[in-house]
Amino acid sequence: MHRLMKGAFMNSTVTKRSVVIAGRKTSISLEDEFWNGLKAIARHHQRTLSSVVGEIDQKRQGNLSSAIRVFVFGNLCSQLPGGARDSVAPGAIHGTFERRDTPSI
Repeated sequence: MHRLMKGAFMNSTVTKRSVVIAGRKTSISLEDEFWNGLKAIARHHQRTLSSVVGEIDQKRQGNLSSAIRVFVFGNLCSQLPGGARDSVAPGAIHGTFERRDTPSI
């Protein structure tokens, strides 16, 4: 059994942010941790934040903010060693991105 790190439970504030998806401005409410994770994923795959959110938006079945949280969590879980990853629900790990040679905006 793993021990929790001291300070692992933080107070996190949900912040409303604006994103442009397919030319339309929309707002999403996310905790800083998920927002920063989403930006890191976009940066890692050399994609704009808007293109990543747009792809999540196209594939989602519910609330966009929730879909982003599931995407970020799934991306994190996909980096776990095989045994630990296998214990995560398959639907949580999705949304792979291919590297594209398009400039960031």
